[in-house]
Amino acid sequence: MSALAGAPGVVAVAGTLEPFLGPLTGFVVDAAIFFVVVAATYVLYKAAIKPLVERLFDRQGLDEHARRPLQKIVAFLVLFAGVTVAFGAAGYQGFLRSLATIAAAATLAVGFALQDVIKNFVAGVFIYTDKPFRIGDWIEWQGNSGVVEDISFRVTRVRTFDNELLTVPNNALTSDVVKNPVAKKTLRLKFVFGIDYEDDVERASEIIVEEAEKSDAILADPAPSVRLTELADSYVGLQSRIWIDDPSRADFVKARADYVKAVKARFDEEGISIPFPQRTVSGRDAWSEPASFGGEPSGGEP
Repeated sequence: MSALAGAPGVVAVAGTLEPFLGPLTGFVVDAAIFFVVVAATYVLYKAAIKPLVERLFDRQGLDEHARRPLQKIVAFLVLFAGVTVAFGAAGYQGFLRSLATIAAAATLAVGFALQDVIKNFVAGVFIYTDKPFRIGDWIEWQGNSGVVEDISFRVTRVRTFDNELLTVPNNALTSDVVKNPVAKKTLRLKFVFGIDYEDDVERASEIIVEEAEKSDAILADPAPSVRLTELADSYVGLQSRIWIDDPSRADFVKARADYVKAVKARFDEEGISIPFPQRTVSGRDAWSEPASFGGEPSGGEP
């Protein structure tokens, strides 16, 4: 019997319906109580709980990618609580106890079967709390790179720069190193210019810095700098270090390409060469033409 069965209003409704429904009156009344409680829970969520949760999210400054799954979790918990209360109010306690027992056994079985899903879910929670990246960020991991389009509790969707959509398990993004070049306001770029051993290193370094200072995309503070980093087989390596502001993948590629093009043009103007690999072939003894090529044999008469 339901907890509301003794309420005067319920008794009155049951008495009104009994001549029409006969023995089904109790079942119909209990079912009606169940659905009324569930509907009231839904209305309460929409009218009061959801706006309250949204104000709480606003106060905490949560991003959109974090709001959506958390709102779904809150909605599920409220609905679950409403259904539980509805079962009790409708007098289905026995069914509720049986359902709880079945659910406990099912949870144990499902837990073993869905270990990877649970692992990705936990990884998703860490992504939401640690915020290593956000929607719209350019990230790199395990040889892949792209822009984050969506983050859920199980997977993260990344759009590559070839316009391919990668669905990445969250565990792959929390168990390994993920590089987020746009997490901070500025980004340092490095590029090695190779010049000939006979060229003037100091003049080449001045040109590299001058072209960086001319570029609107490159910051003046921190100032551009050059370091001699390589004495390779065929060139002297001068590493340029420049900074760009508010980086994105497009800004990074364009700024570096324009800068390298400008430096190359200045090198050409001032006669500084960018050498290609060269090989010198030598032998210990003087080479003599084999007899098969028309030469004389190295020993004895022909």
